[in-house]
Order: sequence, then C-alpha cells, then structure tokens
Amino acid sequence: MAADGLSDSDVRSILEGVRTIAVVGASEKAERPSNYVPAFLQQHGYRIIPINPGQAGKEILGETAYASLADVPEPIDMVEVFRAAEHLPGVADEVIALDPKPRILWMQQGIISEPAAEKARAAGLQVVMDRCPKIEIPRLQPKTPA
Repeated sequence: MAADGLSDSDVRSILEGVRTIAVVGASEKAERPSNYVPAFLQQHGYRIIPINPGQAGKEILGETAYASLADVPEPIDMVEVFRAAEHLPGVADEVIALDPKPRILWMQQGIISEPAAEKARAAGLQVVMDRCPKIEIPRLQPKTPA
C-alpha cells in the first residue's frame, strides 16, 4: 500500500471530487514538474491557482499567482504541494487556517511528511502523499470535472 494508505478507489474519488487546486511551489518554468503537472491538470478540466511568492501578481499557466494560500480570494478544494518535506508542516498549518478549509492536502511524488499528514488529518482533511496526479489520472481514469 502507498505511504498515504489510500486505495485506488480513494484516490479516484478525490480526483473526481475536486475542481479548484492551489499549487504551492508552482513554477513559471515549463521544464519543471511544478509547471507541467499543473498544466496537465488544466488540460483535464481542473482550475489551477499558482502559489509562488516570487511570482505573485504575475501569471503562471494563464492564472494569477499568489504569494501565499491566505492571499487566494476564493475557495480551494485541494492544495497540491511541490515543496521539500521539511516545509510541509508549515504548509499544513496554512491550509488548516483557510476558511473555508480545502478538503485535500496532496504531497507530490517523492514528498512524504507524517507530521504534516497528522496535522491535516486531525483538522479533517484527506491526505495524499508521494503521488503525482499526472500519473494517477491516466492510471485511474477518473471522470475529471466538466
């Protein structure tokens, strides 16, 4: 079983149930996974909100980038994180502080943070760790948002 303990059915349900995804660590550089994974998500009907302090106010993938999750002026369904594991407990705190709170904290493939996962789960969020939606979507073939 995966590090997050989720079944394929769980991950498929998550991907089918979200529309708006904030991408923490989104990059303006097309060659980086933190750019081409969100681009893939856009191509599959998801709304992407880039979070990158160095790009705040600029556009990434045609969407306005924000300095922090707290700056996003609309509800977020899921937060996908492209940051090193040591930053995840702080990111989890930011996610938990949002109102309304996102339902999902997704840590990109290669990122595992049990402390962040514990905080997020205790606050009622579902947690996905060490997975990439660009891999999971074709593998699981969920119905993406219309």
